[in-house]
Amino acid sequence: MTGPHLGTRSAAWTAAIVLTVTGSGLVGGVAQAADIGDLTAQQIADRARDALLDAHSLHLSTRGDLGSDSTPMSLDLTLDRSGNCDGSVDLGNSQGSVRLVKRGNDVWVKPDADFWKNQVPDGGSAFAAILNGRWMRASATDPRLLTLTKACDLDTFQQLVSDNADNDAGTLNKAAPTTLGKASVIPLTRMRHNMTLVLYVAATGKPYPLRLTLQGDGADATVNFSGFDKPVPTSTPPPDESFDINALLGRSTGTA
Repeated sequence: MTGPHLGTRSAAWTAAIVLTVTGSGLVGGVAQAADIGDLTAQQIADRARDALLDAHSLHLSTRGDLGSDSTPMSLDLTLDRSGNCDGSVDLGNSQGSVRLVKRGNDVWVKPDADFWKNQVPDGGSAFAAILNGRWMRASATDPRLLTLTKACDLDTFQQLVSDNADNDAGTLNKAAPTTLGKASVIPLTRMRHNMTLVLYVAATGKPYPLRLTLQGDGADATVNFSGFDKPVPTSTPPPDESFDINALLGRSTGTA
């Protein structure tokens, strides 16, 4: 018994979203705080990429699916370059969700009842009964949680952006300025593989990418970026609400 590999699907889904974002060539260059309205589409994309790479922390939320019979999922995380994060992953279609907190070398995860029922059909109910609403605590390097904890590292996210910056298939177009909530933004649009990708870049101040949408060929997904350089919450679950993952697995298998 090795325990459930928490986060495998969610991490893969997040990676697919990120690679679609960065592989689109929508982001790539030098961040500046000037008004970008007179720049070309590629110049704006250049500045958006560098603003994203320059961030020390951010809030990332995603929802939807990438088509090809994929399951709609959502993710809501605040994360930083030090590997700290706080948020949740929802596997969609009532398959369960997981709350996640990572601070330094420790990680806490709290799956809900649907997760135990659907993702761990062999023994999930026993895990849930032992935990009784508590968090599981583990080392951030625990292989059973590694795919989930990697999704919490902003360095990993930014490296994906950097590694895929040169893929510029499809024509990049700049649309007229509009608003996204209270923010003034400039949309950049590209068609790739029968999908329409739209990146909304802040039109004033630092040209952060604020939203990316993907639609077409069965895909319908949104990625939102916010909270740039705001700290990740520092609170962690108290000891009396946590259960060591090794003690949990040992107890569930009858071993020490």
